[in-house]
Amino acid sequence: MTLNILFAARPDSWAEYQGPLTRALSDTGHTFDLRTDFAPEDVDYIVYAPNGPPRDFSPFTRLRAVLSLWAGVETVVGNSTLTVPLTRMVDFGLRQGMTEWVTGHVLRHHLGMDAHINGVPGLWHQNPPPLSRDRRVTILGLGQLGVACGNMLDALGFPVAGWSRSPKQVPGITTHHGPDGLETALARSDILVLLLPNTPSTENTLNTRTLSLLPRGAVVINPGRGTLIDDDALLAALDSGQVGHATLDVFRVEPLPDGHPYWTHPSVTVTPHIASETRPDSSSDVIAENIRRCESGEPLLHLVDRSKGY
Repeated sequence: MTLNILFAARPDSWAEYQGPLTRALSDTGHTFDLRTDFAPEDVDYIVYAPNGPPRDFSPFTRLRAVLSLWAGVETVVGNSTLTVPLTRMVDFGLRQGMTEWVTGHVLRHHLGMDAHINGVPGLWHQNPPPLSRDRRVTILGLGQLGVACGNMLDALGFPVAGWSRSPKQVPGITTHHGPDGLETALARSDILVLLLPNTPSTENTLNTRTLSLLPRGAVVINPGRGTLIDDDALLAALDSGQVGHATLDVFRVEPLPDGHPYWTHPSVTVTPHIASETRPDSSSDVIAENIRRCESGEPLLHLVDRSKGY
């Protein structure tokens, strides 16, 4: 039997994915037809990106699973017409890209590189940074991306702590969980990295109260979701010196509007949502493996828990 696989993402991404998906699907041993234009009732699987169609899944009467190309599924997880299994993307490319970006910016702040890059000619202050063992890093969110980043920073000698909603044990990382654990984790954060998912319970995780728990002058790094931060509270904390610097890769509105205060604030670094991208080659392997698993009756990788939203 031929599996009909619908690629449902922005049209301009089809050219990037057609080749890698065809290659990866060919290795599954199944006969398939990969296209962008099936009749809904003929579709077995949807390779999906939330910035593309469809919005109504009810016409897809023989659909077996929706396989997202994105790590974030917040815009589709609550769709009442989507009743089949939904998976999110976690792959080598996402993990490695996020690990490299986070590690680079942690080291940038740890070493004080901004002052050297933007140094004033003739100003010669020899103030070496502490060693990594004396700079405490905390990661909020201990999914696969958070753990990968934590492992790398631990290998570099940083004392790494992590926080998650439920208890977790991760070698090399001191773990905390629950509301009390969040307060404990924040209080030891010289550098704080946000890698939580976007759910109603994580919105404004950093707000006026929680920002006040950080050591004065702490650095905030957010490659996770823009909704994790109360922007007004962060700007106030930056102005008061409670937060020393914020490096932000994600925002509530993207692209970040031209007049947003983050663009011109002297203690904010804006990067254009580049911390980690889905890469066609590695993500196609994950999509193909999940189709193989589904056809074989095996558990799907990275299955979304609808009750949690991720």
